Amino acid sequence: MGRVTERRKVIRIRDGALSSRPDTLVAEEPLEIRLNGKPLAITMRTPGDDFALATGFLVSEGVLARQHDLQNIVYCAGATVDGTNTYNVVDVTTAPGVVIPDITLERNVYTTSSCGLCGKASLDAVTTTTHWPLHDTPPLHIHPDLLTRLPDQLRAAQHVFDRTGGLHAAALFTEHGELLDIREDVGRHNAVDKLIGRALQHGNLPLTRTILLVSGRASFELAQKAVMAGIPLLAAVSAPSSLAVDLATETGLTLVGFLRGPSMNVYAGEHRLVLEATAAPS
Repeated sequence: MGRVTERRKVIRIRDGALSSRPDTLVAEEPLEIRLNGKPLAITMRTPGDDFALATGFLVSEGVLARQHDLQNIVYCAGATVDGTNTYNVVDVTTAPGVVIPDITLERNVYTTSSCGLCGKASLDAVTTTTHWPLHDTPPLHIHPDLLTRLPDQLRAAQHVFDRTGGLHAAALFTEHGELLDIREDVGRHNAVDKLIGRALQHGNLPLTRTILLVSGRASFELAQKAVMAGIPLLAAVSAPSSLAVDLATETGLTLVGFLRGPSMNVYAGEHRLVLEATAAPS
């Protein structure tokens, strides 16, 4: 089975001096996801938590919503011509009675912001497909100071990043700032899928009173995944995309970007934040 990291020879140049040494790199391998025996999608990922990744992906696609929707998930034996199991193909079997949407159409409509379809169609697809509309009652009341502490907790828990410097991370926190789970992957969307998949496997969906923090930017795809899992607040250390802001506004998601040190930008859903207006210095 693929490892999370691999070693490769590297030539280092420091102040004009050359040296050769092995370097630790994050592993990247393809994962094919099959649904009820039929190929569905291929994603490049860091091996590990593959079942959670596939499960979380299907939550984002609107296929799975509850623990009992998932009947079984296995690595496919004989994934190659010679019958070798590469551990790079998983097959998800849904429980009897689970309605399978037109996944190819749905993914083209709302999973990628670069599909070429209009933004309104993408927004409508998410709002009509999600099993968990964002109706947290009572709503979260998060003080911005709590959010400013989360990136340091995320960074401290990134153990593979410490060895490679080449991974994105996604973490779930309680409304009180307690770390619930963290996943790392070469793709930030994969890291989020792993979090959501693990939550479904443990019967914890919807994630109604949690905060999702991601390294990097907040794309439409990540906002979509938060909404589909019932997560009311998404924070990112970098910028959101315009369509992510539109989706957050449409669905009631609280979206925070540029969360760095004591600073942040609130793009939507400010009603969940305890904001105390102060006059900016002139």
